[in-house]
Amino acid sequence: MIAEARGLVEAGVKEITLLGQNVNAYHGVDGTGRSVGTGELSYLLAEISGLERLRYTTSHPRDMDDALIAAHRDLDILMPYLHLPVQSGSDSILKAMNRRHTAAEYMKVIERIKTARPGMALSGDFIVGFPGETDQDFEDTLKIIADVGYASAYSFKYSTRPGTPGANLTDQIAEEVKNERLWRLQDLVNNQTTAFHASCVGKTLPVLIERPGRMPGQVGGRSPYLQAVHLEGSTDLIGAIHQVEIIGTSTNSLVGRLKVAVAA
Repeated sequence: MIAEARGLVEAGVKEITLLGQNVNAYHGVDGTGRSVGTGELSYLLAEISGLERLRYTTSHPRDMDDALIAAHRDLDILMPYLHLPVQSGSDSILKAMNRRHTAAEYMKVIERIKTARPGMALSGDFIVGFPGETDQDFEDTLKIIADVGYASAYSFKYSTRPGTPGANLTDQIAEEVKNERLWRLQDLVNNQTTAFHASCVGKTLPVLIERPGRMPGQVGGRSPYLQAVHLEGSTDLIGAIHQVEIIGTSTNSLVGRLKVAVAA
């Protein structure tokens, strides 16, 4: 993996994302035959000259070990954005989903991460209307969202799929109830996302410019928090990280202005 990453960087890649169904449970073997987890792998990747950004997704709360949390503390190259799904704030629903963690355990992980890396932006996954979900179960989910304060989230209504834990359960939730719960949850998350975007206005962020923008004379890229950023600029900017002053927000992105260094 290190050799592959080094080859990508030599070809001009500035940012690498480690992908996996549960990527923070990864364990490989280094050149000495020693087992290496995602945390130690992050340190090794950070040694590659020219690699400027590192991300990983998707993660499981139970696999956020000490080494990975320490990597978030120590490595500037590891971006301050983490997708850490919880699915529900109700312990009974989490158990029914076979998620193997409780809401309290999830919150302890969040606390450790935020202590190690203040300013970390978080995103999550949520499912509403799992069979047997009561009004209180749903309120517990809203509470965990309110307590964490997500920069973004993905949310869905439960639907029956063969082979899943809820496929054979009889206490299915009425569609109109699922719709109403999903609307309430998404409204809360959207408000949090809007507030997070607004908090970036006035800041100067390093933005990796990736592509031409939708409008002539515009380019687009990503902030450290994985937000889409668009700004006026030449396509010569593409492929590098530039300092961008955030001057506004739109529905799903930030509006920036290239920060030009002034000669002394």
